[in-house]
This record gives sequence, C-alpha cells and structure tokens, in this order.
Amino acid sequence: MRLDRDELIAPASVAPRLGAPVEWTLSEGLVPYPEAVSAMEARAAAIAAGQAPEQIWLLEHPPLYTAGTSARDTDLLAPGRFPVFRSGRGGEFTYHGPGQRVVYLMLDLNRRGPDLRRYVASLEAWIIATLAHFNVAGERREGRIGVWVRRPEKPARPDGRPAEDKIAAVGIRVRRWVTFHGISLNVDPDLEHYSGIVPCGVRGHGVTSLVNLGIPVSMLEVDAALKAELPRVLGATLAEATPPSERARRGRRKP
Repeated sequence: MRLDRDELIAPASVAPRLGAPVEWTLSEGLVPYPEAVSAMEARAAAIAAGQAPEQIWLLEHPPLYTAGTSARDTDLLAPGRFPVFRSGRGGEFTYHGPGQRVVYLMLDLNRRGPDLRRYVASLEAWIIATLAHFNVAGERREGRIGVWVRRPEKPARPDGRPAEDKIAAVGIRVRRWVTFHGISLNVDPDLEHYSGIVPCGVRGHGVTSLVNLGIPVSMLEVDAALKAELPRVLGATLAEATPPSERARRGRRKP
C-alpha cells in the first residue's frame, strides 16, 4: 500500500487526546462490499461533523477483489473470477473473503494526531501484537506495508533470502482526517483465491493464514486477541455497538 497524503511523520503509537469510548462492532454473516463502504463513509462523515463516536467494525466479506488507488490492471490476473471493486483506499489489489477478519476503523486523527505514517505503524503493531497471542512472529518489511511471517520450511528465494509470506494487509483512506477502511488478517480463508491477483502488487512472495501455519484458531479467538491488544496499541476504550449494516436494515423496516 502506498500512502496518498503528504502529512507523513515518524511512526509511533496513536492515542486519543480526549474523548468518548470507541464503538466496537461485530457483524455476523458476510457483508456485501458496497454496503460496507457506504456505511463507512456515512460514519466517517458523522464523526467529522461531531455527530457520532469513533468506531471499529469487524466483519467478513463474500469472495471479492478490491483495487486501491495504486492498483495496476496487469495485477488482476483473473478478471472474471470474483467481483472487482475499485476502492478509494491506498494500495493495490487485495482479496477479501470468508475466513478473513476484516477490520474497518473510523478514527478521528484530528484528536489522535494528524500523522498517517504513525497511524499505519500503529495498525501494523496491533496486528503483530495480536499474532503474538498465537505464538506467531509477525514482522514489518521496509517498503512493504502489512505484516509478514518467515517460512524457513519453504525453499529460499532466488536471491538466497529466506521465504516469507504475507498474513495481513493494511489499506486506509482519510477524509477530513477521519480514517476508514483498515486491515485484513488471514485466519482461514481459501488462499488459492489469491492466485487471481498479484496481492498488494508484490511479486515473489506468498500469502498465508493462521490455519495454514498450523494454528487451528477460531475467528472468535482472533477477535478476542484483537480486542485485548487494542487499548495498548491505539489507546482506545471500547463500547459495544450495533453493526452499521444491521442499523441500515432496521432503518428500512416499516413500523
């Protein structure tokens, strides 16, 4: 992922200067991508207007590919395989589907500090701390946004360096210094579905998941680890909330 803003300062943790608890929202079932984007944009606008609290939304999508603002058409290797959505987030092509924990964060960087590099570093730190709950050593890589794991059991790369696979992606968008989009962590998705794209525009590396690493962890266990590590990394106090998609469905119901 490439950052699309110029306001980039040195990485550090992100903590709010003041404020109400962040809503922690969990959606059951598979949330259609357009519905999720619409809900995120509405919530981000409400946060910017001071009409809603910040929110962290956990969900899964049906199988699909999304293209960030830096995506190259040549990186879409199987155009007709799954729906493709052009996204306003930073980055290249990525895959979303069942078994992958997607986390969308609508946070106000006006009060947390308008620093995108620090924010992205905090998201990576959150993923790494979550993986540590399962004895997985997640790592950053210079010039490659996201989180990686070493695979010493695999053949070395042509240059002799150890093999490594990507386990989590980061792709964000910021409007009026309120964030949306976020992260995706592979718990147990169908990894073969990644073969239809060049994930995040990075060639010569693989993609993995917790289950692929031999860790039969459930989505609920991953959610619990994410929730436990969030206050330490992002300084957030949490409050439970109704999923945006469910609120929208309720709003469409006739009395």
